[in-house]
Amino acid sequence: MTRNIRARWAVAGLGLALVVSGVLVAGPSVRPRPDSRSAVSSAASPAETPVAFYDAGDHRMFPGLDSPDRTPFVSSARPAGFTAPPPGAGIRRYLDQVLRWQHCGDFACTSVTVPLDWDNPDGEAITLALKRARATGTRLGTLFINPGGPGASGIDFLSWFPTAQFPGYDVIGWDPRGSGVSTPVRCGTPAETDAYFAVDASPDTPAEWQALRGAQMGFAQQCRTASGALLDHISTIDTARDLDYLRYLAGDARLNYLGVSYGTYLGAVYAELYPRRVGRMVLDSAVNITDDPSLIQAIGFDLALRSFGAWCATSSCGLGPSPDRVVATVTGLFDRLEARPARVGARTLTQTLAVGGVASFLYSGVAGYEGLSRAVTAAVDGSGAELLAAADRLNGRRVDGSYDPVTYAFAGIGCRDAGDDGWVHDAADWAGDERLAPIFGKYFGPPVTCDLWSARPDDQLHITASGAPPIVVLGVTGDPATPYQQAVTMARQLTSGVLVTWQGAGHSAFVLGNPCIRRVVLDYVNDGVVPRDGSTC
Repeated sequence: MTRNIRARWAVAGLGLALVVSGVLVAGPSVRPRPDSRSAVSSAASPAETPVAFYDAGDHRMFPGLDSPDRTPFVSSARPAGFTAPPPGAGIRRYLDQVLRWQHCGDFACTSVTVPLDWDNPDGEAITLALKRARATGTRLGTLFINPGGPGASGIDFLSWFPTAQFPGYDVIGWDPRGSGVSTPVRCGTPAETDAYFAVDASPDTPAEWQALRGAQMGFAQQCRTASGALLDHISTIDTARDLDYLRYLAGDARLNYLGVSYGTYLGAVYAELYPRRVGRMVLDSAVNITDDPSLIQAIGFDLALRSFGAWCATSSCGLGPSPDRVVATVTGLFDRLEARPARVGARTLTQTLAVGGVASFLYSGVAGYEGLSRAVTAAVDGSGAELLAAADRLNGRRVDGSYDPVTYAFAGIGCRDAGDDGWVHDAADWAGDERLAPIFGKYFGPPVTCDLWSARPDDQLHITASGAPPIVVLGVTGDPATPYQQAVTMARQLTSGVLVTWQGAGHSAFVLGNPCIRRVVLDYVNDGVVPRDGSTC
């Protein structure tokens, strides 16, 4: 999805990818105030502590940006997963819930209810779906995993996650609130979503700007109409509170966790809220948790495209004799499609979809280069089917024309987590992006997705996770979706952050990396061996 949210988000690739450009933009200078929300669970096991819910303590919180153009309105929609809360009153009604696992293929599955609003536990509840692979060795606890997004399915992630490499752990993947088969965000029909993605995301004329504004307003209205109050309760802070509740239900005193891409933000937020409940935590392909607006995602994609250009030139791929010529061929294709979109059966390959298709291949690093070369060559020769298919994978469009829930969760969660300074600033923000990343900073377009959203942004945490044990942060020097510098800054800002670098290309060091990076992770999670800060694979 190449709709530009000025936030932190990009999921792990390999068929899951949704991509947007941008980073968190710092809000106005304000005095920090404490977080007064109730939090979930205790630092001890449920058997040791009968009351598992209490205040999380004080945290530096900052209001989101003003977001002056957002237009909240009411919808009574209740997407699948809304339900009545458990019997009882107050937060105690959730204390006795039990994870009742049932076989589902080679795994076990279950679901639990959580409050739609943790600050109103007597209100409506929603459903979270979980999948578990049992420990095969001496049990150390539970390892929760998240593939990113926001909104990617942890249940799907578990299906191909190498659980056997963590024999001491029950490994649990879950679909966070707003996603998957939990309680998903709903938006428009497949035809309406097709129309949304067909609009030019990088407008060149007043008419194209107006069309983009209309598309964003229509999409926001569709999502509110179909999703109702859910849109107001799917921030990452909400999900972190869910995660601590799941930790409590699993019977673990501390959270062991591996998160990729956006999953690093979820892990960092958890660690800020509950630093003394953190166990062995690995944050892979880190997002930007700083207030530095220059760490935009498009920088990573520019670097990745140039790396592809270097490979292509030396491999005689036919797109150009030098890296610069290869890149010029790709951008020339984008420009040609701006003027003359290509027909692909009953559909059309536009410039925006072609940009997404190229980005999709770049997630896989070197493993995606041959496919990207073929797809670009075919498109230059007039056949855009491969690039369109790649764009569909990126946008969550299935072969039957329907859309994966992550397509809608991505915007819903991202716009609760990210404030904006309004439509009138988008052109200037876009120009700044292009200066930082001349290729994808231009073609990703302005950061407009959240401007007209119908939910206000949640408050933001200043994240240091002071008091947490070592948190291992993995960065990939050639990561397209989460530029390497973001891992450097995350490890630096986390009080106990430990940076490990993979000198490679692609998104997710643990998934794509070499045996060295895999060994670092396994030694830490399985045996508690903390790697040397600044080590490189």
